[in-house]
Amino acid sequence: MVEQYEDRIHLNLKREVDDSYDIIFGSGMFSKIAKDLKNNPIGSRYAIITDSNVAELYSYELEKKLFSEGVESKVFVFEAGEQSKNTDVAMSLIGNLSKHKYGRGSAVLALGGGVVGDLAGFVAATYLRGIPYIQIPTTILSQADSSIGGKTGVDTEYGKNLVGSFKQPSRVYVDINTLRTLPEMEVKNGLVETVKHGVIQDKDFFAYVEENAQKALELDHNVLMHIAKTNCRIKGTVVEKDPHEKGLRRILNYGHTAGHAIEKLSDYGLAHGACVSMGMMVAGRIANALGFFSEDDLTRQETLFSRLNFPVKIPENITDENIIAVTSNDKKAKGGKARYCLPKRIGEMNDYSGVYADFIDNQFVTEALRRTR
Repeated sequence: MVEQYEDRIHLNLKREVDDSYDIIFGSGMFSKIAKDLKNNPIGSRYAIITDSNVAELYSYELEKKLFSEGVESKVFVFEAGEQSKNTDVAMSLIGNLSKHKYGRGSAVLALGGGVVGDLAGFVAATYLRGIPYIQIPTTILSQADSSIGGKTGVDTEYGKNLVGSFKQPSRVYVDINTLRTLPEMEVKNGLVETVKHGVIQDKDFFAYVEENAQKALELDHNVLMHIAKTNCRIKGTVVEKDPHEKGLRRILNYGHTAGHAIEKLSDYGLAHGACVSMGMMVAGRIANALGFFSEDDLTRQETLFSRLNFPVKIPENITDENIIAVTSNDKKAKGGKARYCLPKRIGEMNDYSGVYADFIDNQFVTEALRRTR
């Protein structure tokens, strides 16, 4: 109720918002998705937003299944790659939605990996001030991480995900079958985030990945399903407690402070997973130098990355000085110091009195970077 005073009017806008949603697992799910959207729709018509790689593999199959159920949809394709995750491409997609008269009763289906999910989610969050969207992640990385939690955004010349919004999806469909068409590098990209989840919250899951690393690389169905469900449980638990990254959710950034800097300095030529694995080694060494994350834990992390054929050394052409400069300009930096999430041990992160991150002196960062060469 509006409160009126002599010199002001106060608007009471406190409210409870229910952003709950289901994450649905299976194999060969396009028929189920079509039936679900017919029987339990979130929109009157659907924009399938995908990239040029996924479009050839899956988008028209999904469109066909939707058509067979009488669900109206159209495919909108952008060029695959991180370089497309920008405001220009987002505005082009928004323009096409307007051109094809998509209204507030419509919804977006984000079909693809992390770039697709981030970009399509950003379009859904901003088009007509927000329309619903569903995530249909097709990579281990997006099934493990980016499709869950409602972070949407695009990159700018100054860094990754600097423009974006929190908008939770209405549903997430995790289809294990889509992983069988992934290039080997994309499989490994997702497994890096899987290792991260083990380090930040579940030592038993870390041990499971150690024991089943080769099966995961070979796309063993049972291992992939267990990994997908556990990844979603871990991230979902964190997001439930901290949907807007005010505290606990920051642990999901483990390895990403230095990792994002390395990725940007490579002009996005290095795979995201490779950059995060290097970033986790940097953060692990900072933690070790500060008196926690033992040499044994550090070695286990490095050994597992090596078994997954992921780099644990920063390329020589990406200098320590440039990494520190980029991290100092990160949106989470303060006073020229970058903020790092640091592990106590495998399965537990430092909570820093509920902040779950701390500003680290550059001398510790420099030494950790030197050791990651």
